Amino acid sequence: MKEFTVNKNDAGQRLDKYLAKSFPLLPASLMYKYIRSKRIKVNGKRGEIAYRLAEGDVVSLYINDEFFAPAAPKYDFLGAGKALPVVYEDENVLLIDKPAGLLSHPDAGEYVDTAITRAKRYLYEKGDYKPEEETSFAPALVNRIDRNTAGLIIAAKNAEALRILDDKLRRRELHKYYLCVVVGTPRESEGVLESYLEKNERQNRVYIHKTPTGDAKKIATKYRVLGSRDGLSLVEVELLTGRTHQIRAQFAAIGHPLLGDGKYGTNETNKRFGGYKKQFLYSYKLTFDFTTDAGPLAYLNGKTFEAPDVWFKKAFYDGTIVPS
Repeated sequence: MKEFTVNKNDAGQRLDKYLAKSFPLLPASLMYKYIRSKRIKVNGKRGEIAYRLAEGDVVSLYINDEFFAPAAPKYDFLGAGKALPVVYEDENVLLIDKPAGLLSHPDAGEYVDTAITRAKRYLYEKGDYKPEEETSFAPALVNRIDRNTAGLIIAAKNAEALRILDDKLRRRELHKYYLCVVVGTPRESEGVLESYLEKNERQNRVYIHKTPTGDAKKIATKYRVLGSRDGLSLVEVELLTGRTHQIRAQFAAIGHPLLGDGKYGTNETNKRFGGYKKQFLYSYKLTFDFTTDAGPLAYLNGKTFEAPDVWFKKAFYDGTIVPS
């Protein structure tokens, strides 16, 4: 028999979710069987599958030792890069200015060096993240941006912050703003683009439709033209919905692709403006605008954070991005 005391970061989880993450060697079918047969108890009593754990609860497991995962000999995240531009940090959150080319999360092609693994390494080396003391929680990203897009992402440093910010993101109480350079000048200097986005996983691209079709999802993008020169426009964008490649595909669909975008733009245009190999898109600003209770994160309400250096902004205003 082994006992575990629930800490602050593990509190609030359902019993079955906590067990699945904490003891991955225990098959789900056996886990549910052991809960029903009282071989897994909470505070000495039969556990309920959907019970929400509280800090200080004692979980007792009368199961074979083979189901307890051995301690990891090392942490994979220590192989991640150390470069991590931090825009803001407190005891609950970490705002990172992710560079273009860096994944937000691991995928099949890159497991070790990503924004979240760099954040874990940073917090571990500071002493703010102690995985040996955590049963199931690890610092996690609240939002993500595409690999080839630079900009602000939020990492939650504890489970309570993650739960609150996930809820705020769903309620659209976090406003995300982008800067981009598009080819040409939109007919209206500001407005909201509304259409339907269809994702093709096999091609790793999306398609924009004016009317509902198939599995296409409705999308909305608010924009404002900040300036135009030399056949280009600097545009501020607020995502009202957040879908894969939404900004890139939606502006391309109205005839104004992002400069440097090889997927939705044209190579001919990109070569004419210097042959840039990366898209002119930056998630440059985040605003916390809480309209519902934020508990211990209420102090963030009304705060706005901006990336200190958007690599193409000065070049646009200086007029150094010109066609050849």
